[in-house]
Amino acid sequence: MTLTKAKIADTIHQELGFPKNRAAEILELMLELMKNKLENGEDVLVSGFGKFCVKVKKERRGRNPATGENMLLSGRRVISFRCSHLLRKKLNGDRPLPSGPV
Repeated sequence: MTLTKAKIADTIHQELGFPKNRAAEILELMLELMKNKLENGEDVLVSGFGKFCVKVKKERRGRNPATGENMLLSGRRVISFRCSHLLRKKLNGDRPLPSGPV
């Protein structure tokens, strides 16, 4: 099941007792703050959860898979996420990793 902004706002409403519209405003404010920091090239660290990092991809050669035509892909910035060791431990627990393709 996908976690949506509406579900997060509802959880803030239920768990912290904020009115629903205020919970949605708090969530929107937090997401805008994160977007602004990432847009400015700054990393966003959420302790115990992970780190959102802005990485710069250089210009590179590529190929249009439909036509086979060679092309030059422009440089760009992308966001990567690296989860914290605490989150990784919760995800994996003490279970061994599954073998074979996932």
